[in-house]
Amino acid sequence: MSPRKAGTQELTRDIIVQKARTIFVEKGYQAVSMRGLAKELSCSHGAIYYHFKNKAELFYAIVDEGFAALNQRIEETFNGSEPNNQKQHMLMLRFIEFGLDNQSQYEMMFMQREKEVDSLSRQAANLSYEKFAHTVQALSPNRLKLSSIWSAFLSLHGFVSHYHGFVGGFADAKMAAENHVQFIIHGLEKH
Repeated sequence: MSPRKAGTQELTRDIIVQKARTIFVEKGYQAVSMRGLAKELSCSHGAIYYHFKNKAELFYAIVDEGFAALNQRIEETFNGSEPNNQKQHMLMLRFIEFGLDNQSQYEMMFMQREKEVDSLSRQAANLSYEKFAHTVQALSPNRLKLSSIWSAFLSLHGFVSHYHGFVGGFADAKMAAENHVQFIIHGLEKH
């Protein structure tokens, strides 16, 4: 058996994704190469290509993992036993919590624009937004305009973007997040 194949078998997809996430955050998408990543992992670049056909596919795998985690939070909140008005509040708070406790991941999911991966990333983002929008509507006692739900989403995103890099995590902005979510819900109730 050749050393390349042995290395490929030992090098898992998860190990590559974890290391690549760190490197993409540190250097930015354009500055990362598959050869450079292979050097960081002490393997051949062929070992990485065994798992991912190109850099865009690897980046998308990282982004997709983040959306899966965010979508899981949305589902858990919706399926909770609390009254709907509390679930709606928790849903928005958990979105902010996800963004501030996973700032690097959030940035890759919502804030980086790269032509090579934008269509794939936008597709994952749109599916996640649709899940968010359907959940907000399902938890609302009134029929909401789609534009109102979109504005609420943008407001949550703006909050996370504002605190991004300035707080260590959600706990540092929890009081402001609570107030912001109350403000958004109050606005939704008026529409």
